[in-house]
Amino acid sequence: MKRRFEIVVSLKDGLLDPEGKTIQDSLPTMGWTAISNVRVGKHIELTVEAETEDEATTLVRDMAERFLSNPVIEDFRILKTEEVR
Repeated sequence: MKRRFEIVVSLKDGLLDPEGKTIQDSLPTMGWTAISNVRVGKHIELTVEAETEDEATTLVRDMAERFLSNPVIEDFRILKTEEVR
C-alpha cells in the first residue's frame, strides 16, 4: 500500500527566525498591517510504500526525527495521510 505524507518542519518556539522576521517587517509596506508571529519552515511531501498505515507512519516519523529535521532547533508535524492508488 502506498500512502502520501506531508511533514512540516519549523523552528522551535523561542528561537529567532530571521527569515520570518524579514517577511513580517515587509508586510506592512505592502498594505498588510494586521499580521504577526510570522514563522518560516519547510514543507515536505513524500509517498511511502509499506504493508500497513502504522508501518508507513513509523517510517516517516523516523525520517523526520533523524534526517528531515534538526531536533536541537526544530520541531516537526506529520499532517494527515492519504492512500495513493
